[in-house]
Amino acid sequence: MKSFFDEGDLVAVLTTQPLDRTLDYTAPEGGCHLGAFVEVPLGPRRVLGVVWGSGQGDFDRAKVRPVHRVLDAAPMSGEMREFLSRAADYTLTPMPAMLRLATRSPGLGDPPSMRKIYRMGHGKPDRETDARHRVIAALSEYGSLAFTLKELAEMAGVSTSVVKGLVKQGVVAEEESPRDLPYPRLDPDFAGVALTADQTAAAGALQAGVRSGDYGTTLLRGVTGSGKTEVYLEAVAEALRKGRQALVLLPEIALTAEFLTRVEQRFGAMPAEWHSGVTMTERRRCWRMVGEGGAQLVVGARSALFLPYRDLGLIVVDEEHDTSYKQEDGVLYNARDMAVLRASLCSAQVVLASATPSLETWANAQAGKYASLNLTDRFGPAVLPKMRAIDMRTEDLPGSRWISPTLRRAVEQRLERGEQTLLFLNRRGYAPVTLCRACGHQIGCDHCDARMVEHRFLKRLVCHQCGETKPMPAKCPSCEAEDRLAPVGPGVERLAEEAAALFPDARIAVLSSDLFGSARAMKAQIAAIAKGEADIIIGTQLVAKGHNFPLLTLVGVIDADLGLQGSDLRAAERTFQLMRQVSGRAGRVDQPGEALLQTYQPEHPVIRAILSGDEDGFWRAEAAERREAGVPPYGRLAGIVLSSPDVQQVFDVGGVLARNDLPLRRIGAQVFGPAPAPIARIRGRHRVRLLVKAAKGAPLQGALAQWVRGVKLPANLRLSIDIDPQSFY
Repeated sequence: MKSFFDEGDLVAVLTTQPLDRTLDYTAPEGGCHLGAFVEVPLGPRRVLGVVWGSGQGDFDRAKVRPVHRVLDAAPMSGEMREFLSRAADYTLTPMPAMLRLATRSPGLGDPPSMRKIYRMGHGKPDRETDARHRVIAALSEYGSLAFTLKELAEMAGVSTSVVKGLVKQGVVAEEESPRDLPYPRLDPDFAGVALTADQTAAAGALQAGVRSGDYGTTLLRGVTGSGKTEVYLEAVAEALRKGRQALVLLPEIALTAEFLTRVEQRFGAMPAEWHSGVTMTERRRCWRMVGEGGAQLVVGARSALFLPYRDLGLIVVDEEHDTSYKQEDGVLYNARDMAVLRASLCSAQVVLASATPSLETWANAQAGKYASLNLTDRFGPAVLPKMRAIDMRTEDLPGSRWISPTLRRAVEQRLERGEQTLLFLNRRGYAPVTLCRACGHQIGCDHCDARMVEHRFLKRLVCHQCGETKPMPAKCPSCEAEDRLAPVGPGVERLAEEAAALFPDARIAVLSSDLFGSARAMKAQIAAIAKGEADIIIGTQLVAKGHNFPLLTLVGVIDADLGLQGSDLRAAERTFQLMRQVSGRAGRVDQPGEALLQTYQPEHPVIRAILSGDEDGFWRAEAAERREAGVPPYGRLAGIVLSSPDVQQVFDVGGVLARNDLPLRRIGAQVFGPAPAPIARIRGRHRVRLLVKAAKGAPLQGALAQWVRGVKLPANLRLSIDIDPQSFY
């Protein structure tokens, strides 16, 4: 295939528009490279595209329009084009949707130019106002980072005139700066840390893999607090020495602040960031510098996999078991699996780091597909927390309370010693159900088949499916009885209310994603807790994701049985992972920790496995059950969801699909359904599910594509296919 097209040559352009093919254009004046980002005419509009190859030339050449212009961006590499194609084939995603994932850079078509940027100056304001204070606080929060005028004003919640007034006084510095400067160089030898013998051996193995220049995937498994981060940062250092780029994926945006500090301490400069919490200016800079080689290390969310790396040599997937790596809307993909695919195409190493790996990763390591490294001890003087169950069947606890007497005494001991306690409950809001005691009505969402959750801090009911909110009613919407609405069950807000009553002198902090208006506010709260500015932390699964609270010595799990309910095939695995991760927050420095699990089922195999610490025994038992059932990782599943405003329509189409399953039967696959989805209506659309089960080696994607092509879909019906589904809502 040609790598450069001269003016007038026919080129095939893949656009970001929902079309099922590439479009032919003629190369512009000056020609264009294969992979060039271009702007092309499509009807009356101009749209973004990439030169994908030679044109087909299968229609009147006189009607072919020229490429409007070539954008000032490094061409998309052949490796990246193959990655998008292979990912599209695996996930059964149209190519334009994959290209949209890879071009999520604001102002991609803007020419290079100078711009005004704003950062902290050295002057003092002539008078203090709340608006000025917010501008100064915003700049202080981000240190040396610069912002455009609009970004700074929006971040501080002030008008641009406030910022300009501070510029005149020298409090804020205004500078002319070229757009999209390279990131500061990271020094792999800036400040290495002293490693234990186990860490040194693991780091050496990872560095050898990076030096080889070959593809390989390694499971880096270690108990919480064992220093996995220090180990894989040594692999990052090796990639930098080799002149190759590295990517570290984190599951939660709130983790970035602490992690970035550790990167800066290790390499002497900050890396590039890519996630929803960074400014549009920084996103544009990151995208362009990754493609030009001006960014050596990217720390990001799952979508950072789709950046245009020039020479990617290492991908780290931290907390690889985390469910947030699965994209559940739009393009349905698992970032862990896509990381392995991308690395295999660019001869890079993958490090999957976790204290509690997913069963898929564990099975691949057992089968020898992945290398495996284990860190068995905590770093430094820290030791693993003692774990024990509180049998709730023997506790004297009123019906409207959730903190048992045993747990209460343990919390009081920590308060007396000036230590922190974490009370964990994986339910946002105040109460999951609001019930009328007069007629039994449960308040539901008007657009979904889901109960609305009371959020007392917001004074509203919230649907956790579609985001719909409404004020808390004074009377029952069904029978109109007044003062008969009652909260049923606990959420973290209700738990905070109970903790405040039991421990009136304690400082209580609630960590739940819905309570923060911005990522910055969440990071600030986490930093304050780490400094000891809270005695009791009450949190959802957000707190399980890698935070280090030095004073935390007690973890109390309020409802250890919660995740064991329901029919999800991964329920046991997820409960095991979450309980082990949460418990691992305790005793991470030099003070011993303890984890207490409140349970009504202390004899349940999952609870027993958590308490005994026999992780391999748990994985072996779970693997045996999955193998017997022929489900992942020992079989294949695909979830199909049909949705439409017309309930009869979705069942009719689902029935047609189920009856015309010959392409699937040819590969030995089974079709289950159609059946109403567990949440049968979201945003006014009725939802029906089918589940396809096949043997592990079956050519599932091709059969699925042939199957759905055989059914004509009504205009207002949507069909989505989820390969390797992680949730079944």
